[in-house]
Amino acid sequence: MADRKVVFIAFASEDVRQRNFLAAQSLLTKIPFDYLDSGIEESDDPAWQEHARSCIRSADGVIALVSTHSLTSSRQQWEISCAREEGKKILGIWVYTNDRTTLEGLGSVVWTWGDIKTFVDGL
Repeated sequence: MADRKVVFIAFASEDVRQRNFLAAQSLLTKIPFDYLDSGIEESDDPAWQEHARSCIRSADGVIALVSTHSLTSSRQQWEISCAREEGKKILGIWVYTNDRTTLEGLGSVVWTWGDIKTFVDGL
């Protein structure tokens, strides 16, 4: 069996249901990965930022759940910026069928397990 990869999930707090879905599905698919996230706390707390950075550093890569909520989530924007600073590969996935929000400097794809598997396998 392949080594399980660790993926940090960056998401807006309004998209916590989609984060939960991704986390649950990671247990039910043949994609060997575990996940981390920093919860839904605010990014201006230095202790939270230290914890989040530690989680991102320990992850093999980052999946950013992208929606219109991402545009106003300072926490998610900070996590993505931190992941870039730490040199992590980032996969943006659109979490809603009718929402194709773009985040500067982040390419996003439609949420498919094939795309997630390709990303995880490439870490």
